Amino acid sequence: MTSPQPSSLEVTTAELVQMRSDANLLLLDCREPDEYEIARIEGAQLIPMREIPERLADLEPWREQPLVVHCHHGVRSLRVVEFLRSKGFAGAQSLAGGIEAWSLEVDAGVPRY
Repeated sequence: MTSPQPSSLEVTTAELVQMRSDANLLLLDCREPDEYEIARIEGAQLIPMREIPERLADLEPWREQPLVVHCHHGVRSLRVVEFLRSKGFAGAQSLAGGIEAWSLEVDAGVPRY
């Protein structure tokens, strides 16, 4: 069953909190491995931005599902979302403000850097 496709390229931290109750959500971290070691959102899958094009097959199960991409501040993840949408991942969205916003607004236990 196909999920309704969002029109917005971005979601807020509050929207992501609500979305995370859906077992069919992929939270994709597009930062670099060293950034992931410093701070991460529990349950996020790491695929660095530079690897996304060659790893599209890994994301195929999420083509028709909600997929939220995050980075440090939301710039890289927005670029990844635009790329994913161009490849048919209509449900891809970026976390506005990235992991920095998540740390400030949702989980202060996630280190800031």
